[in-house]
Amino acid sequence: MEKPLFIDTHAHLDDSRFGDDRAEVVARAKEAGVHKIISVGCWSRKKGFKVLLDEVLSYYEFVYAALGIHPHEAKEVTNDEPYELIKKLALESKGRAVAIGETGLDYHYDHSPRDKQKEVFRRQLALARELSLPVIIHTREAEKDTLEVLKEEGVNETGGVFHCFSGTLDMAKKALDMGLHLSFTGVITFPNAGVLREVVKAVPIESMLIETDCPYLAPHPNRGKRNEPAFVVDTAKAIAEIKRLSLEDVARITTRNAEDLFGLNKRTEEAKIAYPIRNALYLNLTNRCSNYCTFCAKFKSYTVKGHYLKLSEEPDFDDVIRAIGPDPEDKYEEIVFCGFGEPLIRLDLVKEVGMYLKRRGCRIRIDTDGLANLVHKRNVLPELMFVDVISVSLNAPDSETYQKLIKTPFGDNAYPAILFFLREAKKHISKVVASVVTVPGLDIEACRKVAEDDIGVAFRVREYNTVG
Repeated sequence: MEKPLFIDTHAHLDDSRFGDDRAEVVARAKEAGVHKIISVGCWSRKKGFKVLLDEVLSYYEFVYAALGIHPHEAKEVTNDEPYELIKKLALESKGRAVAIGETGLDYHYDHSPRDKQKEVFRRQLALARELSLPVIIHTREAEKDTLEVLKEEGVNETGGVFHCFSGTLDMAKKALDMGLHLSFTGVITFPNAGVLREVVKAVPIESMLIETDCPYLAPHPNRGKRNEPAFVVDTAKAIAEIKRLSLEDVARITTRNAEDLFGLNKRTEEAKIAYPIRNALYLNLTNRCSNYCTFCAKFKSYTVKGHYLKLSEEPDFDDVIRAIGPDPEDKYEEIVFCGFGEPLIRLDLVKEVGMYLKRRGCRIRIDTDGLANLVHKRNVLPELMFVDVISVSLNAPDSETYQKLIKTPFGDNAYPAILFFLREAKKHISKVVASVVTVPGLDIEACRKVAEDDIGVAFRVREYNTVG
């Protein structure tokens, strides 16, 4: 498995505390797997961005810049010169300047008058729109005014991130509703940060970034020391534990998020046939589906946990085996037939690949919509006896609700077919699970009753807007 690669999306490498050993700090970051750093330059009346330009960007090609006026310095802005400087540097940076900020409001220290903070904040948001750059947002004890300014200034046009997020879940939801990302620091490793860890648990990782905010906020076990980019890995480890993901998952997803937000994406998209999440390997055999689910994530994106899954053509047996690679029985706890489509549409390929893997000693799981019998016009369950676990998308307690949520071409036949599929699966497969997505307004307990009491299978609840 490749070494995970991280992006520290918010560092202050121009800080004087790095003046004596900046090269060593950068070397340690690269050794830790940090392959890109965004060094956030905060304008000063005396120096502008001189240290960032002369001592950071000039020496380290994998370091990018954000340029902004911190709310603490807002009072020092007396004319248009700082904005003109930011614009000039951004336009001349040849892609090295990737964001405006950090900018925002800070009512904790109030180093600048609040009206002046708002004025400077608005000007930078306008500049971000002009330059088509995202914004890096600082807010402290000013959440209401920050959200109000962001909404009025159309932050959805540029996108951006709340850096060093430490707000409530309600604040997080409002930020996400604006299309913004949330970035987390080593604070989530602190013993007293239980509330913030609950926010991390609830927020989709597809909207997360990681950062150090170094030299500040060193994570446990280095708390109290000078922070540095290499320590971003500790924050990623904490997120992995909270989200029950692997460190590789967190690295891959947050790196992709950062590359997309800040325009660092120079990759050519190639759909994955086999893709790891946690300790399992998933197989993407088709993008075709039996249904049109109203909550399906692929109407927004074909990316799942950092993997791009939009197939240009459907793979055959040899393609799939090549994508799986050698010794899957030693590398993964289970192989899951679950791409961005309904796997049992390709029943013959599932059987061929599945039995091959079973002979290798792999544990096999299929995630399905439970409509394969209608698709193939026969009971297919006796053909799936090699499967160890089958998870069936129940998604409703009755046919009427199912058809509202799932735009199925099978109409009134769909829901009874799923119930039959679940009952029949119990005869042939050792573990059968009925799953539902927590779509707002869905009666989860009624679904649980159908699964556990009426049919007698296990029940699983999947989070709404979370895939993989």
